Amino acid sequence: MRIGITTTVPIEVLYAAGYKVIDLNNAFISSKDYSKYIELAERDGFPKSLCAWIKGIYGACIENGIKEVVGVVEGDCSNTKSLVEVFKSRGIKIYPFSYPTLHTKEEVKRSIDEFLRQFNVTLEEAENVRQKLNKGRYLAREIDKLTLEFKATGFENHLYQVSLSDFNGDVEKFIKILEGKVEDIKKRNPNPKKLRLAYIGVPPMTGDLYDFVENLDAQIIYNEVQREFAFPRFDEVKDIYEQYYNYTYPYSLSFRLKEIKRQIKERKIDGVIHYTQAFCYRAIDDIVIKKELDVPVLNIEGDKLNALDARTKIRIEAFLDMLKDLKED
Repeated sequence: MRIGITTTVPIEVLYAAGYKVIDLNNAFISSKDYSKYIELAERDGFPKSLCAWIKGIYGACIENGIKEVVGVVEGDCSNTKSLVEVFKSRGIKIYPFSYPTLHTKEEVKRSIDEFLRQFNVTLEEAENVRQKLNKGRYLAREIDKLTLEFKATGFENHLYQVSLSDFNGDVEKFIKILEGKVEDIKKRNPNPKKLRLAYIGVPPMTGDLYDFVENLDAQIIYNEVQREFAFPRFDEVKDIYEQYYNYTYPYSLSFRLKEIKRQIKERKIDGVIHYTQAFCYRAIDDIVIKKELDVPVLNIEGDKLNALDARTKIRIEAFLDMLKDLKED
């Protein structure tokens, strides 16, 4: 059985229920012909002035014949509520999940208990799966550490953490991939760069960002949301309730910023690239982010392209030149 998800959800419950989980975001952006998913959505009536991710999620779901979807209707993209209504009209079974606006342990527990009930899964069954998934989360954390040693690249850091949203649909196989990758990276010689960068915001449409900055003597050594998808604090919590309570992405910006500030300090970050998606309400967060952070912040925006455009490249290059000048002063 396959089930799609619109963003990270308690996949422990879904795997315990016997599903193969497919993160529709990953299915969209990893496709060689990703633009066909956007075109499919626009042919079916989705407006051009709408986030490409929403259209890509829709297209990936329809094109891949996904018949069941978990839609996060609170705590993620506000457009998801309308997206799930379209899915319903196409005969797709929807399981709603909410990250509560009132961010308390009691409310998070209530939401997860309802999710368990929907899939007829016990807490014990979900916890058993969580222990299995934690093996992969440990390996992803190792890759994150190897990035700080300048052995893993920024893109590897991005890819292997973001993929833990669904474990590529096959937990055991993906854990083996991670094991091999960790061993491979450990054997490398460090390749240090002059600038240590943080990337915050939703994972990028433009995956070439990482290679581009590395060619300019900089490296992204902290991927905020991707790292949260990998649940790096998995071994600091006692159960699934605490795990999803401590997960920063779906809650308030002030809650996210606490962890961002901590990582900026610990990783000695020189500058931050804040990525936003065209037509997304999260772009407004940039106002607060620039006010709250003590390091320079560059906001870049993506739309339908999966590669950086010339204007964005020039802006990044100028930003990195400024950071280098600041570092030399």
